[in-house]
Amino acid sequence: MAQRSGKRSPRSQRGGAGDGARPFGRRELVVMVTARTGLRASARGIASAAGVNVRSLSSLLASAHATMRPLFGEAEERLQAKRASMAAAGVPEAPDLSIYYRVEVADDKLDALCKKLHALPAVEAAYVKPASEPPMMTLHMAPSLAEPPAGTPDFSGRQVYLDPAPTGVDARYAWTRPGGGGAGVGIVDIEGEWRFTHEDLHLNQGGVVGGTPPDDLLWRNHGTAVVGAFGGDRNGFGITGICPDANVRAISVFGAMSSSAAIRTAADVLNPGDIILIELHRPGPRFNYTSRADQRGYIPIEWWPDDYDAIRYAVGRGVIVVEAAGNGGENLDDAIYGAPSQGFPAAWANPFARGAQDSGAILVGAGAPPPGTHGRDHGPDRSRLDFSNFGAAVDVQGWGEEVTTSGYGTLQGGSNEDLWYTDQFNGTSSASPIVVGSLACMQGVLRAGSRPVLTAATARALLRATGSAQQDAPARPAAQRIGNRPDLRVMIDGQVAAAARVPVHRYWHSVTGHHFYTTDWNELGGGGFGWTYEGVQCHALAAAQAGTVPLHRYYHPSTGAHFYTTNWNELGAGNFGWVHEGIACHVYPNALAGATPLYRYWNGTVGDHFYTINWGELGNGRFGWVYEGIQCWVFAAAAGAPPAFAVAEAPEAALRPAPPPVFTLPAPGWARSGQAGVAVADKAAYVQTSAGIVHVTVRIER
Repeated sequence: MAQRSGKRSPRSQRGGAGDGARPFGRRELVVMVTARTGLRASARGIASAAGVNVRSLSSLLASAHATMRPLFGEAEERLQAKRASMAAAGVPEAPDLSIYYRVEVADDKLDALCKKLHALPAVEAAYVKPASEPPMMTLHMAPSLAEPPAGTPDFSGRQVYLDPAPTGVDARYAWTRPGGGGAGVGIVDIEGEWRFTHEDLHLNQGGVVGGTPPDDLLWRNHGTAVVGAFGGDRNGFGITGICPDANVRAISVFGAMSSSAAIRTAADVLNPGDIILIELHRPGPRFNYTSRADQRGYIPIEWWPDDYDAIRYAVGRGVIVVEAAGNGGENLDDAIYGAPSQGFPAAWANPFARGAQDSGAILVGAGAPPPGTHGRDHGPDRSRLDFSNFGAAVDVQGWGEEVTTSGYGTLQGGSNEDLWYTDQFNGTSSASPIVVGSLACMQGVLRAGSRPVLTAATARALLRATGSAQQDAPARPAAQRIGNRPDLRVMIDGQVAAAARVPVHRYWHSVTGHHFYTTDWNELGGGGFGWTYEGVQCHALAAAQAGTVPLHRYYHPSTGAHFYTTNWNELGAGNFGWVHEGIACHVYPNALAGATPLYRYWNGTVGDHFYTINWGELGNGRFGWVYEGIQCWVFAAAAGAPPAFAVAEAPEAALRPAPPPVFTLPAPGWARSGQAGVAVADKAAYVQTSAGIVHVTVRIER
């Protein structure tokens, strides 16, 4: 085919009529039935398990020569049992997939039948979904007619997206780490078709596990290019995927499979921490859901209720969902997306607003590659490409042009499709697999180190907090958010460091009223010698990291008290009867993203220091405890884990002392005096801790 010019192609020249017909899926009529109806649909017809009269629904379907089946491919009871299992596992508001149905009827009858169905009392919603399409801008790329050489060359040098940041995602660094090729990670790609017989897709490929591919070259090239970008074999020729060691499978949205059913099916075959890639977009409301050659107005599929709930189901099962943001050139923050489509349920809300209606998916926009890549220029590196959707909901970007991968045959063609390669894969189609590959590398490193893997929420947060920043382009400022480009070196090094966090265990002694903190469980375990175990106070670092300082631990043999400080000048190697026991752990002396303050208190009556991340325990000081300030900054939770302590809201910054660079309080007066004495119980005060333990006994010396 003729090569594109060195300048960025405007939208009007992309995907136009000269490219031929676009590869459509098919429109779908989706019906939501009220839960109280207890509908059951099978090959024998429909009935109500709750005894509700559904004759009007049955008659309407019969008159239209239509059939109704559970949309998600399983009987209603099985779907309800899965929902109950998720709820029992603590998944909040697990979606009810059993109320969704798919109505099969001739396409020219879909719209009229939809309106009639929506008017029935048993029907909560009825809507027609536009056909889904692959989110690539240039689908019709003719393969080179020249036959390939006897051995395919190594094209990995053209895969600049593998290179260090900011140019690429630094996959080559990830490969130097155990598990960094995505070992142990499962990925399911959801779209139309693939060529798993391709010479570069032989290893770690599980093939098609759902749906019926349509035997369509356009879909097949697309799927082959997607899988090659993240899953291409590491074999010394052709291309190498970002995560070549991951296990890759695919589900087609053709045959009896809908897009939402494909998501549910994928979620059920994957494990927590695995990844679903949705390589689809649809015409949205901007142009009345009309398919267009230029893809203007196309949006992510999560805008439709059944796809949204399917994604929630997958995320609820611990699977990370990566979704193409689409090539519609749309601002997803536009008010048009806050208005429901005709027939949507009354409870529907715009998922792009990311409020209560947050699917949990990671939306991927398309950014420009570095200028000069393959001799072409698409604008400043990491700037939004003109076709890419943008907005607050778009989490991260990948290369949206010039991606070298398998398929299409523009780089190496000939008569054998199994030998085809291209260096022109594009769209949010090419951007999304780059993000999937990056996440799989990260998950592989974590799994290889027996560390907690990322969840959907922590993966999204990590991608937003790290990476190479989006840049401005003429008429496409960075304020039109598509997010950062992933940087695997920063992601991996940061997560490995975070995974090195250790719990700081907290104990209380009922006789002395003292507190004790340790990272070594073997010191007191679940309690002993009068010490009561109160739980994990916080998490700190076992070893020094950039920006950390040691937290020194001291012991006073006369009183049995322990003291912790980041300021060596307070007690140095030991003073006023205090013995330096060593470094308890490593902490941050100043505020850090993701860290929380460790508050320090002193009680002269008890002769004890108290440390907590829960401002609600003692606040500005009470029950004889004097607030001394922020000792240091620690973490409320281990990497990828929920907090062990319920942490109360900290006070506004203006109401608490600013943390000094190094804690500068003088040694407490009682320590300097060396007074020990014998503690005799006189009266008691009580503080309810976040662990639910009433523990502070005030003791008066006599």
